[in-house]
Order: sequence, then structure tokens, then C-alpha cells
Amino acid sequence: MQKVMSKMRRAMQNYRMVEPGDHIGVGVSGGKDSLVLLCALSEMRRFYPVPYTLSALVMDPQFGGTPTDFSPVEALCRKLDVPFVYQPTALGSVVFERREEKNPCSLCAKMRRGILHDMAKEQGCTRVALGHHMDDTVETFYMNLLLNGHIGCFSPVSYLSRKGLYVIRPMIYLPEKEVRRVCRRLALPVVKSRCPVDGETQRETTKALLRDLERRYPGLREKTLGALERRGIDGWGAK
Repeated sequence: MQKVMSKMRRAMQNYRMVEPGDHIGVGVSGGKDSLVLLCALSEMRRFYPVPYTLSALVMDPQFGGTPTDFSPVEALCRKLDVPFVYQPTALGSVVFERREEKNPCSLCAKMRRGILHDMAKEQGCTRVALGHHMDDTVETFYMNLLLNGHIGCFSPVSYLSRKGLYVIRPMIYLPEKEVRRVCRRLALPVVKSRCPVDGETQRETTKALLRDLERRYPGLREKTLGALERRGIDGWGAK
């Protein structure tokens, strides 16, 4: 966990992700990334030079019309002394039943963001923290390039003017393998996604492509992230 927090601290300081007195709403899906992010931000409250408070924001899509059992995550939040905020939604039925989307991921992601941002505002949060790591960053870059012919990526810090919220991504310097290793070591209560297309998305295809390219070109992920920062694309480049 020390290595995780060290890299998160570097990202948070490089991009000035937190201001004194911020209330950070951590978007918690129950997956390994968001749980590691929650635990690390909770621990960092003890020593990070900028004081902040936390809430865990859990949005339940209720895939198949059935509530997800987030009780293990709620128990973790009690242990961490972080407020657990749960919001059941009809997102699953809207995306997969009412709309019958052929490419549901884009609509689902958009709706998730909207619900999460509304939850954050209701809780008085000033920032929303997401668990996107280095692999997510690089995959998004190549998906934009290969599918849309666009050079770009999400930003380490984004300001949502309509909501008056900042979105931050403290794990951008962390390879997914490190996140997975810490999750196993801490025996975190991962809640498996019941999404009907889980594991069959374009992101999974891109992930497989990058694994193959990494064998031929070692360090590809780090090099790609470094190029984003050097060129200052979409808000990248340490402040």
C-alpha cells in the first residue's frame, strides 16, 4: 500500500487535485480499482499535507432488476470511518431493456456519471474521485485513436461547470497490476459486476491489443502516458 499511496500522492500534488477542506466523494463500484482508491485516500487523510474529508458514493445499476449486495463494502466503510452513501437506480433496465442499446457502454457510462455527480452534490462534495489507473488512461488514448481517429484522453482533473464539481483521478500513475496486487493483499471485498456485457467490451479488446504490443515494445504504457504529459494533451502535464 505504501507504493500505491506514494504514486497517488505524486499525482495529487503534480495536478493539485485537492484543496484544503475539500470533501471528496469517492465513486465506489465495488471493483478492485475503486476499493483500493477508497482505502488509500482513507489512509492518506492521516498524513497528506492538504486536509480533506471523504464519503463513499455507491450507485447501484441493479442489473436484471435486482439490487446488488454492497453490505461487504458498507462494512469496509465502517472500518475506515468513511460515510457510506448508497443510491439504487433503474440504470440497468433503462440501458438493456427499455433502450435495448446495441452499444450500451457509452450510454451507461454517461448515465453513471450523471447519477454520481448528483449524489456528490447532494452530499456537499467538492470533488469526485474516480479509480482510473495508468492502464485505463492508455487504453482510453488508444481507443480514441483507433476507433475515432482522435488524439486525446480523459483529464487528470476536470471541472464540471454545470455542477460546480471537480473530477479527479489520483491513480493515473498506478499500473493495474499494482492495484490488483494490493487488492489481493488487503483481501478487499470486491463485488463482481453483473453487467450483461462485462468482459466483452471494446475496452477489453483494446486491453488485449496493448498486452500484445507491450511484449514487443516494453514500457509502452509508461511511454504513452509520458507522451501525454509532455505534449500537454487534454489537461495532461504537471502543473
